[in-house]
Amino acid sequence: MLNDEHNKFLQELKKELVETHQKVQIYRTETEMRYSVLNDGRFPTKASKYWQAVREQDVFYKQLRQEAYDYRKLLIDIQKVERSIANEKDELELQLLEIQLEEKLWEKDERELRGADRVREIEHWSRIKKELDDGTFDTENVNTHQKETLKRQLQERAKSLTPGSGQGEVLNVLGPLKTIDDDFRKQVEAQEKGMLNGENNS
Repeated sequence: MLNDEHNKFLQELKKELVETHQKVQIYRTETEMRYSVLNDGRFPTKASKYWQAVREQDVFYKQLRQEAYDYRKLLIDIQKVERSIANEKDELELQLLEIQLEEKLWEKDERELRGADRVREIEHWSRIKKELDDGTFDTENVNTHQKETLKRQLQERAKSLTPGSGQGEVLNVLGPLKTIDDDFRKQVEAQEKGMLNGENNS
């Protein structure tokens, strides 16, 4: 496919290209996980960061499981091609099989690199979850933190509203925020009423 000059250039660069391929970023770095994914704008509380870390880790675990099944199928495909090569008599068919084998061995290496990097990210999420879990929030029920987290998210978004903000954008922020504030107010009133009733009965 390439001319002699290009082949010579790539051959001279082979060591560098192999090294580049081994160290190129595949999935997210720990920096991206901590400061891009778990940014304070979208996840303003430790609880919200923790539960997002749970979701991220679960996605990577499920994808790793699926890739493991695909990898095992690939190993069988490689064995089948190797068996076909051993039994093939036609020279042209043999060349095609050898190309297939080379492709599948490349795919095998790629899957191993991706699998290792998925494990790396899964480990990072595990460590981040442990750091966030300081005992101040519920780590068993995701719903427990969501009202407070959503309120803080909406409050931050409300700060960015301007007179030029569209009506839909304003309603999407102030509507849910008012609903949450009303609900909090009703809870406080109910608690105060309960305390007063308790005092009157004592």
